Amino acid sequence: MKHQPIKRHEALKPLSREHHQGLLLCMKIRRGIEAGIEPERIKKYTNWFWINHLVPHFREEEAYIFPILEKEDELFIRVMAEHKNLKALFEEKSPVDQNHLSQLADELEKHIRFEERILFNKIQEKANKEELEKIESLLNANVNDCGTWDDEFWL
Repeated sequence: MKHQPIKRHEALKPLSREHHQGLLLCMKIRRGIEAGIEPERIKKYTNWFWINHLVPHFREEEAYIFPILEKEDELFIRVMAEHKNLKALFEEKSPVDQNHLSQLADELEKHIRFEERILFNKIQEKANKEELEKIESLLNANVNDCGTWDDEFWL
């Protein structure tokens, strides 16, 4: 099923661009697995990406975006549970294997698709002009350049 492009409010575009980077992470994990790359090598990259990209991203969403919704809202409850689940997957300390990496990629992709297709649309509907302007100024003030990774195992 082909999805129509979503008209994203300017205030949420920085987070949508970061979501694109998250989807690229999922693709890189899958390519690494398909190429037979050692799981520990892939996990080093996912650890770096988690700390440098996703932790700040989650923090911004939880501080600036999700409070637009009521804490009792089913979408708020779902997104917070998904953040907690993803944190546990990324911070898993036991030896990593392909199944864990696949699960991580699958869960992250589902989460990003949920936020882009459902949650952000609800935020755009619910937020007033002042809230969106505040989000836009806060996100633009906190541009996160998470750097680069030299071991491009996915190529």
